[in-house]
Amino acid sequence: MNDPTHIPFHRPSIGPEEMQAVQDVLASGWLTTGPVALAFEQEFARYIGCKRAIAVNSATAALQLALDAIGLKAGDEVLLPTYIFTATAEVVTYFGARPVLCDSIAGGFNLDPDDVERRITERTRAIIPVHIAGEPCAMDRLREIASRHRLPVIEDAAHALPASFAGKRIGTISEMTAFSFYATKTITTGEGGMLTTDNDDYAERAKVMRLHGIGGDAWKRYSRAGSWAYEVVDAGYKLNLTDMAAALGRVQLTRCESFWQRRCEISDAYSRRFASVSELELPPMAARGSQHAWHLYILRLRPDALTLDRDQFIQELKNMGIGTSVHFIPLHQHPFYSRTYGYRHGDFPHADDAFSRCISLPIFPDMKDAEVERVVEAVQSLVASNLKTSTIAVR
Repeated sequence: MNDPTHIPFHRPSIGPEEMQAVQDVLASGWLTTGPVALAFEQEFARYIGCKRAIAVNSATAALQLALDAIGLKAGDEVLLPTYIFTATAEVVTYFGARPVLCDSIAGGFNLDPDDVERRITERTRAIIPVHIAGEPCAMDRLREIASRHRLPVIEDAAHALPASFAGKRIGTISEMTAFSFYATKTITTGEGGMLTTDNDDYAERAKVMRLHGIGGDAWKRYSRAGSWAYEVVDAGYKLNLTDMAAALGRVQLTRCESFWQRRCEISDAYSRRFASVSELELPPMAARGSQHAWHLYILRLRPDALTLDRDQFIQELKNMGIGTSVHFIPLHQHPFYSRTYGYRHGDFPHADDAFSRCISLPIFPDMKDAEVERVVEAVQSLVASNLKTSTIAVR
């Protein structure tokens, strides 16, 4: 049973328009990939400003198709951050390639371009930047490195809708970009994703491979315009998005800007109230001329000033009825990546530091002003009641 006094980490913003759109698909009799998914692709491409958009069942699937499109092979290497969710690196292993982890920038979460360049070898095949929390990576520097070494860039924009870098919308900058519509993302289809590109060859390859490697518009086989005859041109995957999910996504896309504006209001409220609390470190802001998506609001504690560590702080907030999360446990700290690739704690000091101090606070469009105020007051009260003696003496 839901506790009305509990503020969850995330609550999806689903209204009657979304419900009606899904009901319309159910009533149509066409439930899987079809005309609604196609319309979603076209609308998403127009919104982003890219040439092609391919709807899939997750951002993981979009990354998988992107790596397939560049011809990733066993023994290749792909550079990506350690401070991410496992999906970004896991897809590299599907091809027998090696995910080469890189550190975060000092004092932040995003990929460090200098560390990327240090780790390039003759086996490096691609770079995958991840826009953590919706803060755009330093795409100018990363693109320059990639261009000099003739490497494609595949952006993981699971957090970055709608974000921009130097006036360019994320999804239009690199060879390919993967978006997520998971339940907690800035728009949702429950589960889902999109791959964007301006390259027709990449787009056509992704369209074929997302549905069993069947050539042509395979989804039309059971439509009036389709044919029972089909041709398998390659060993593909099962990564398509259903019309039911796409119907939800189409409505959500129309609300993307208003969702973003509300998240900006919440992030501004948090930052104004926490700016004077020296025991807290605010999230990095987007670079000048760029736009932060504010998918996450990641606060960092200054442990030398508090008697509580991060884990205890989270538990106390939970006791006060406030849900939080941690983004992310760096990959090199997980058993699989240590066992398989020899990574160890301490290999990536900036990522380790960020992880050890970070807390993601609730920031979702349906969050009420009173809920924002409760979160602020809870964080401030925890800090005030858990100052180290030396800090109190200074004050």
